[in-house]
Amino acid sequence: MEAPQPTPPTNNAYTAADIQVLGQREAVRRRPGMYIGSTDQRGLHHLVYEIVYNSIDEAMVGCCSQISVTLHEDGSVTVADNGRGIPIEIHPTTKVSALETVMTTLHAGAKFGGKTYQVSGGLHGVGASVVNALCAWLSIKVRRNGKLYQQDYKQGIPQSKVAEVGKAKDTGTTIDFLPDKEIFGKISYDFDTLSERLREMAYLNKGVEISIYEEKKGQETDENTFYFDGGITSFVNNLNRNRPVRHRQPFYVLKTVNSTIVEAALQYNDGFTETTLSFANCVNTVDGGTHLTGFRSALTRALNDYARKNKYLKDEEPNLIGDDIREGLTAIISVKLTEPQFEGQTKAKLGNLEIKSLVESVVGEGLSLFLEEHPQDAKRIIDKCLTAAKAREAARKARDLVIRKGVLDTATLPGKLADCSEKEASLCEIYLVEGESAGGSAKQGRNRRFQAILPLRGKILNVEKAPSDKMLSHEEIRAIITALGTGIDDEFDLSRLRYYRIILMTDADVDGSHIRTLLLTFFFRHMAELITQGHLFIAQPPLYRIKGSKQEYWVYTEPEKEEVLAKLKGAKKIEVQRYKGLGEMTAEQLWETTMNPATRTLLEVNVEDAAKADRIFHVLMGGEVPPRKAFIQAHAKSVKNLDI
Repeated sequence: MEAPQPTPPTNNAYTAADIQVLGQREAVRRRPGMYIGSTDQRGLHHLVYEIVYNSIDEAMVGCCSQISVTLHEDGSVTVADNGRGIPIEIHPTTKVSALETVMTTLHAGAKFGGKTYQVSGGLHGVGASVVNALCAWLSIKVRRNGKLYQQDYKQGIPQSKVAEVGKAKDTGTTIDFLPDKEIFGKISYDFDTLSERLREMAYLNKGVEISIYEEKKGQETDENTFYFDGGITSFVNNLNRNRPVRHRQPFYVLKTVNSTIVEAALQYNDGFTETTLSFANCVNTVDGGTHLTGFRSALTRALNDYARKNKYLKDEEPNLIGDDIREGLTAIISVKLTEPQFEGQTKAKLGNLEIKSLVESVVGEGLSLFLEEHPQDAKRIIDKCLTAAKAREAARKARDLVIRKGVLDTATLPGKLADCSEKEASLCEIYLVEGESAGGSAKQGRNRRFQAILPLRGKILNVEKAPSDKMLSHEEIRAIITALGTGIDDEFDLSRLRYYRIILMTDADVDGSHIRTLLLTFFFRHMAELITQGHLFIAQPPLYRIKGSKQEYWVYTEPEKEEVLAKLKGAKKIEVQRYKGLGEMTAEQLWETTMNPATRTLLEVNVEDAAKADRIFHVLMGGEVPPRKAFIQAHAKSVKNLDI
């Protein structure tokens, strides 16, 4: 007997009329994250970068030598260059000016034919049009053919045709824009973050001057100007400026092969960590790609070949591996190519397969020649790699020893870990808590179903100054590694993570800040993917408990404290309790203020700028005292809430 067919609901008709077709502008405004990654401060910064990339495109073809970015008090931004100026003639296909076509049409630009820009920072030709669609208003001025032209837009809609508004002595483009509060909410830029990115662009385009200004009401304008004749060699020198280096002159190679430009620079220091930054068409490919893979392959092969040829490695000894080669390495790899294949509009990873072998060939040949021509530098580099190999072997033995003892075996979790009952990692979180006393309160106050607690005793080892074998012998670090389950360094596997959120919870005093910094250093150096994938957080316990007029307030900042005290001015008795230690709170108070997902505040840890983060960690946590002293002196006046 045939089964009865279900009767479709009469009120659920689905017809062609239900298919909604969004115009290009509407599509961008409806789903901005698809084009700029997010609508928070990073998205705002991305708008600035997209406009600057257009100026950089002009610089890469030798037609622009100056770029300026101005952040105005009202949240608007001005980006100006002395390039050729966007063409204003009527476009043969769109029948409107080329300028309006570029500013309103996705996938329209001079980047596709390969005639105007053989290489460019943009991929899809959507940068300017996306920025325009996401702005409350945008005004563009073009200096071209001795004349000044202007066109204005509101939310991506042209308010008039391109008009000639005056004369011009030079050429170039100036774009003023105000991001739309309907999309972004609060309009706030980070001057330092933007400065660091513009500094990178100046390093990658030697001879181009890039300036940034920030206007502040009633204060002097902040200003940075970047210009580097040395290009990426200067970049490497800057990254290593506070580190003892193995060879004074960085290795550098530049070669053009079939219109693709490969450029690389590297220098070794005495540290234990690697700082390698990769770029494609001046875009920071934070997730690497084929150019980075080719670079690392060339580096490993060239150094092994040299070590074998010159008897630094004996016949019976194994080759140096990538970890050995990259310890203490600071390097920049930059490629400029005609048809880059990025992952998404935010361009985090390069995917062109042919680039791997091209970079491998160029860097391999160049580095082999460098080693032959600089035998003393080559010896120092090889010695560094051999020392790293010995340390790796010592670390392996230490790891094998602790594994045999069951200390790093994830089947044998740390005894002091109070685990949660939930087994689905995406639903779980773990608090790394400073001190046994606070750990006890957290264990009592937590939700046992999904919250795990790992108390930490004292200050963990500063891994910035310690080799791997010493790190693995440290009890608290072993406990963290075992509890999380991912492994570390090259053995790190995010799929084995046992808790979606890792939350650092330390006291609100100097010791607590130091412990938090030590933990952040460990995660940044040995489990960086936890940060880049959004798994690391910092708990925000309250600074004060204020009681008055039968009301109780938990206060997390000094300004908030002043507001509450002003509100309670008429109260007969006001009690203000300052919390410096988590252990001062009861289990119930700790849950209510710091651990309850419905009421707590968590800060997500992320890395906007890998180069800057690497430098700060080395300065503050490394073995060199003078750079740390200089940093403290330079920032002494900006310290708030000093706890001494």
